[in-house]
Amino acid sequence: MGHKKLIRFQAIDTFSNVLQYPENMKNNWNVFFNNKQPITLELACGRGEYSVNLGRQHKDRNFIGVDIKGNRIYNGAKIALNEGLKNVGFLRIHIGQIDTYFAPGEVDEIWIVFADPFLKKPKNRLTHSRFLYLYQQFLKPGGIINLKTDSIELYESTLETIEEVGCTIVENIADIYGKGMANGPLAIQTYYEKKHLEDGRTIYYVSFRLPETPIQLTGRFQRSDEPAEGE
Repeated sequence: MGHKKLIRFQAIDTFSNVLQYPENMKNNWNVFFNNKQPITLELACGRGEYSVNLGRQHKDRNFIGVDIKGNRIYNGAKIALNEGLKNVGFLRIHIGQIDTYFAPGEVDEIWIVFADPFLKKPKNRLTHSRFLYLYQQFLKPGGIINLKTDSIELYESTLETIEEVGCTIVENIADIYGKGMANGPLAIQTYYEKKHLEDGRTIYYVSFRLPETPIQLTGRFQRSDEPAEGE
């Protein structure tokens, strides 16, 4: 581990807004935030830019950036601390185990922003059916999942999964900037999105709701605790 990464890992150990593999968190996030505001997750949050910016815009909601890479979490966590954003926190865990940290109905919304498309390992995509199954264990009925990506492969595979699993599309924009739809939360630009736009890439967005009936998994996807998103 590089010296800079080591320093950041040591730092987040002292950050009050970062939890690393915590125990007994189900139904206890209101204690962590000291309020009962709705919770939004940013999965594979990286630097946590969406969590921080959403927290700035919506003080009446709580936001949790989730990632396994502590040296990346450090960036957003430090900004949130410096700005006194008490409605922004970070959770360092394997996303493949995320349902062990939230109780049924405890989360209102999920954002997946420029996550690894896993071109060679589609099962690791955060919109694969095995992950949608996990989200269904804690996302409140009617809760929305948002995907924002520059990967046409991830975008199209997500649309296929949405249809296969029986999800309901809320909004589907194949080119948010080309169609002038980069408004509200979609106007937030991460470090990587800015680079993608400089390269002339198309940015895709789709939001959807999970089915009311339980998602059925078969074979080895019935339950999987293997790491995800490049962990």
